[in-house]
Amino acid sequence: MMASLITDPNIAGIDDIYERLIALHAGASADESLKLAARLNLILINHIGDPSVVAEAIAAAGKRRSEPIT
Repeated sequence: MMASLITDPNIAGIDDIYERLIALHAGASADESLKLAARLNLILINHIGDPSVVAEAIAAAGKRRSEPIT
């Protein structure tokens, strides 16, 4: 069975995760912040390991902000 992208809330402690993301970027220049975000994306993509799920995530991220992620 092929995995599919989970877009419903699926993580505990989301506020703590958000705070960690903010702290990661604290004091970073715009360029450094972009590099940190790219590095985190690549680490998570590697963890996912399924090209079709990654493709779904990229497509979902590319939707306009006003559209819900589904």
